[in-house]
Amino acid sequence: MDGSVDFYRNWNTYRKGFGEPDGEFFMGLDKIHAMTAERSQELLVLLEDFEGNQRYEMYDRFAIGGEDESYLLHTLGKASGTAGDSLFWHEGMKFTTFDRDNDAWKEGNCAELRTAAWWYNNCHTSHLTGKYNDTTHGKGIIWFRFHNHDYSLKKAQMMIRPRK
Repeated sequence: MDGSVDFYRNWNTYRKGFGEPDGEFFMGLDKIHAMTAERSQELLVLLEDFEGNQRYEMYDRFAIGGEDESYLLHTLGKASGTAGDSLFWHEGMKFTTFDRDNDAWKEGNCAELRTAAWWYNNCHTSHLTGKYNDTTHGKGIIWFRFHNHDYSLKKAQMMIRPRK
């Protein structure tokens, strides 16, 4: 939202969550897992660029595994919306931080390279924990189908709610 919170954090911090709910915030992987394990959820991703263009992408199912599975993004349903599906490439991936390398990139750690944490593959087509307003290739807040790897979005929100 404004770059006031650093998202380059360790595994334990992402597990617990950080930030303030009325500002920049990450709920915590334990809480997200508990919510998605308890009841079927859907995911809404809201995005805005610096020109004021707003886009969204809705996934009709969303769930992650627990810590014993490294918070694997195991369920990502059908996508619809105006942003394009940039999360599909991350389905089946474990969460990666600089101190816990679970990505598919054999030459290194995507979290270290991109200075954030995410369900990295090799490395990403979406990166909503990226560094605010950083246009260095692949380091910003990225949703590739909306803008490329060299554009950092102004605002990104991920919201989950129970499926109807």
